[in-house]
Amino acid sequence: MAEAFGAEPERYDRARPRYPDELLERILSGLPGRRVLDVGTGTGILARQLQALGCDVLGVDPDPRMAEFARRSGVEVDVATFEAWDAAGRTFDALVSGQSWHWVDPIVGAARAAHVLRPSGRLAVFWNTGTPSEGLNAPFMDVYRRVLPAALVDRLTPEAIDATYASLCLRAEDGIRAAGAFGEPEQWRFEWRQVYTRDAWLDALATSGNAVPEDRLGELMEGIGAAIDVVGGSFTMGYLTVAVTALRVSS
Repeated sequence: MAEAFGAEPERYDRARPRYPDELLERILSGLPGRRVLDVGTGTGILARQLQALGCDVLGVDPDPRMAEFARRSGVEVDVATFEAWDAAGRTFDALVSGQSWHWVDPIVGAARAAHVLRPSGRLAVFWNTGTPSEGLNAPFMDVYRRVLPAALVDRLTPEAIDATYASLCLRAEDGIRAAGAFGEPEQWRFEWRQVYTRDAWLDALATSGNAVPEDRLGELMEGIGAAIDVVGGSFTMGYLTVAVTALRVSS
């Protein structure tokens, strides 16, 4: 499934949501410097945001197609899984991972993060989750129930999504504690909103990897598009960015 995201890197980069500036500024606040390692950098969405804030960013990603796109956009990238990546003696003031830490072994990942972070450096891993406004959640769920297998629909309910992100945060916290090199992990939460046109949301929906069966994607997009048309062709997505973070303590 992870490999599916690189099939259309241009669309992925265009359609995927960014991350709130408030989160990034808080990550960078008080750090010894602004050298950042971006794990699971993908097409460089997060890396470019950090560059705009004055950071020197190195990305790590296992997909060469995503990495090539990121390089063309001005991001330096090493192609590797984080578990197998060779730091070659390089150290960093922050290690971030946006929408990708669930692909990393949380215990191995936190231990490797401790190895490359300078004292007082920050580890921050985070995910975006969203709920459509304008009364669209129920119509969207009606489309999912009509088009998708029941087992997949069960994973798309608001309650199931909340439980998934709570589990991701818990696994990240447990990994950080197991590393024995960080202060107590914290959870940060940031609420923000983004307006989508019908076409922009369908573009984003098509970047879900293999989460939606390919033979159902066309029908799903048709139904979701019709639901957006009913409310005037655009809607506001209420996003929540959840982060787990901790500071590297002196060894």
